[in-house]
Amino acid sequence: MWTTGYDWDNIKTLSATQDEVINAVGVLAKKHNIWLNGSMLALDDDGQPTNTSILFDPQGEQAGVYRKIHLFGVMDEDQYLAAGQHLTTVETAWGQSGLAICYDLRFAEMFRTYALNGVNMVYLPAEWPHPRLAHWQTLLRARAIENQMYIVGVNCVGNDGTYDFFGHSAIIDPWGNAVVEAGESEVLLTATIETGTVAEVRQKIPVFKDRRPELYKL
Repeated sequence: MWTTGYDWDNIKTLSATQDEVINAVGVLAKKHNIWLNGSMLALDDDGQPTNTSILFDPQGEQAGVYRKIHLFGVMDEDQYLAAGQHLTTVETAWGQSGLAICYDLRFAEMFRTYALNGVNMVYLPAEWPHPRLAHWQTLLRARAIENQMYIVGVNCVGNDGTYDFFGHSAIIDPWGNAVVEAGESEVLLTATIETGTVAEVRQKIPVFKDRRPELYKL
């Protein structure tokens, strides 16, 4: 929700102007010839406000749109936003990518579903505050290790008047190592990803081959 924040009192007014903002982000992606991702306020097909992750391609087009399926009641998302109804994968030059947002990180089933569908990298814009830094760092690594994929977690910094956000944005590789990791200050990070690592790890430790899904029933 980086273009608006959680301004619930003005959510309907803000929703009406978000198309202009979204288009402007697409223009930035095209201007700089980059892939660009973030979580934004956007209307769904029924005209309801949603927390939406959009992955723009270097032509400025929306290559993937994901509407957050797990709404975070602690911050009143469930009172003001409609929940998404499906996961989203995007075919990129470096393979299948998956989209997720913030609270989704706590739902292991979501990331396993992505992995089983060939995803090798998931992008997760987030707004996690103190005192849950240990949760953030542990779960980023857990999702990467258990699914043998890259997790790109980008977290808010600063204070919104209620919460202190701790940052610690990071790219975690399939071994659970940080390719790059920030602190609690605003910063621009760059990193080089070895996409072949995903296949290497999945071959070395054949987690998916050794699964017993027929037994995973309560």
